[in-house]
Amino acid sequence: MTVDEELNLLESQLRRLKIEYEVFFSNPQKKPPSDLEWKVLALLRKFSDGGRMSFSQRFRYNEIAQRYAIYSDLWRKKSRIREEGYRRPQDALLSVQGVRPEEHVPEHKVYGVGHAFPTDERFVVHCSDAGAEREKVEKLFIALSEAKKKTGENTSGSFESFSSFVQKKTEQIRKQYGCEKVEYSVDVADGKVKLTAKARP
Repeated sequence: MTVDEELNLLESQLRRLKIEYEVFFSNPQKKPPSDLEWKVLALLRKFSDGGRMSFSQRFRYNEIAQRYAIYSDLWRKKSRIREEGYRRPQDALLSVQGVRPEEHVPEHKVYGVGHAFPTDERFVVHCSDAGAEREKVEKLFIALSEAKKKTGENTSGSFESFSSFVQKKTEQIRKQYGCEKVEYSVDVADGKVKLTAKARP
């Protein structure tokens, strides 16, 4: 099975797992879909290092893993409420309705992929040789794209052109300031995304 086929399988199993959990929470006699969740986790672990994947495949994997992190945290909270009973009105509401993913930040990261999608308003990476540090540039590109998506800005532009830009900028700043590294940061201020490059020793 190819990587793309396995990612398709992972995505369909996660969709099925979400449905199974909805059935579980609406039916007191049901058992949690532990076997299916184990299969989803096994596939997430298999690809967690990202070694066999292309950039687009890794981007897709990160999106699936992040979705699982959001669902998993919600299921954990709803399971606790189910076990302890509905102590507060908002608990009952959570159990019935769930929460919208964009209002909910997962409390844990899944197999080291959470760092690629920063949940705060700032993302920082240091580059000394952008050509050789592809993974760092990929994380920066993903963080920038995600921030732009959140603010509704245009996210067009390929990774290759961005990588070329970072490479040239890093060389230019290192030469100009005689520094070892360049710090790139993605900031969101006043609803606008800003990419900043600074010389670092």
